[in-house]
Amino acid sequence: MAATPASAATSHAKVFPKGFLWGASTSSYQIEGALDVDGRGTDIWDTFTKAGRIMDGSSAKVACDHYHRYAEDVALMKAAGFNAYRFSLAWPRIVPAGTGAVNQKGLDFYDRLVDELLKAGIQPMACLYHWDLPQPLEDQGGWQGRAVIEPFAEYARVAVRRLGDRVQNWVMLNEPNVVAIFGYGVGEHAPGHRLGEIGILKALHHQNLAQGSALRAIRAEKPDAILGTVTNLSPCVPDTESEADKRAAALWDAAWNRVTLDGLFKGQLPAIVADRMADFVKPGDLELAKYPIDLLGINFYGRNTMKHEEGRPFNAGWGDPKAKRYTGMGWPVQPEGLYDQLIDLRNNYGNPAVYVAENGAAYDDVLSPDGKVHDAERTQFIKEHIEQVHRALTDGVNLKGYLAWSLLDNFEWAFGLSKRFGIVRVDYDTLVRTPKDSYYLMQQIAKANAV
Repeated sequence: MAATPASAATSHAKVFPKGFLWGASTSSYQIEGALDVDGRGTDIWDTFTKAGRIMDGSSAKVACDHYHRYAEDVALMKAAGFNAYRFSLAWPRIVPAGTGAVNQKGLDFYDRLVDELLKAGIQPMACLYHWDLPQPLEDQGGWQGRAVIEPFAEYARVAVRRLGDRVQNWVMLNEPNVVAIFGYGVGEHAPGHRLGEIGILKALHHQNLAQGSALRAIRAEKPDAILGTVTNLSPCVPDTESEADKRAAALWDAAWNRVTLDGLFKGQLPAIVADRMADFVKPGDLELAKYPIDLLGINFYGRNTMKHEEGRPFNAGWGDPKAKRYTGMGWPVQPEGLYDQLIDLRNNYGNPAVYVAENGAAYDDVLSPDGKVHDAERTQFIKEHIEQVHRALTDGVNLKGYLAWSLLDNFEWAFGLSKRFGIVRVDYDTLVRTPKDSYYLMQQIAKANAV
């Protein structure tokens, strides 16, 4: 698929506002590699990997080797016409023990990356936490307790003092709900705990508190910063019209969407789970969790269809989404769910400034004999979701951008290297990058500012 020049945009194109953000997102652990280089500390995913919990037996030791190849990756973004890039800082690379001594070599890497982005005309959007909790902090209870809150705020101060002269856009967390549910509730992600409902709610609450502390810390250091966070949001719908399924969907909605959103925007707990949280929510907590942000990132992959299932957290199991298409992860393709979620933010949270911080799909694409990657399913997926973004814009949602997940094929957490989400293919043997057809679609859209 060849790139189409911006001049080819027809009168039928859906045009986006001037300054709309187009780009991609990544995370440090999934692409950087260099896990034992330049003083980086150990994190929970290193421990999870050493415990044999990665499905294909791989590791992130090399991953995409972005630590050494970042300039090549920035050049790919520049060629695509991107004007924004959301990446994460590796907490253990900057503060190896999670608190205390700062590793200047770790900060040096992000210095180089930020400078390269700015030289390419790309806005850096730095995320402080994309799941790589330093292992010493997990040893103190991790997100189950309060010992992590001040270290997170101090790490935020360290990062903004070094990079804040050039990085305007600061993101606190990525997907606190996924961290809580899969890391502490059901044990499928690091640190691998199976603590059920209370473990999930504790992890959500303590991330809310750490986020509130970090937002205040950065605002004090850099009053003109654009502050935000990123959460994975999905409409939660019942599998059937039974009361049991409706309750399962409502409880899952509280854990998946509302504890995070209500804490940040309203300083409240969802009523349906407030009693379950009473033992660990202290006076002043909800005031700390609430803070005015400038830009909310949402990650969207599909709806959550829930059914009553005894023995699972909140007695909520996965129902049948009855989708016509599924991704290589087995996730339903439901672009209209993105529209519904954006409308929910407009209607229930004061229509905050938002951008799609992640949206994409894993498929088993391969390098074709012509040396290209014709990922038609992913290309269709991205186009359909961007059309829903434009639909939401026309209906008054305060939308500021769309970032694809992900720039590169990468280490897909517990799935290892077996799942490919990238718009650029990475050969894990040679580390050669090959733009896919989905990359050229994004290039066409970004340069035309239209779909």
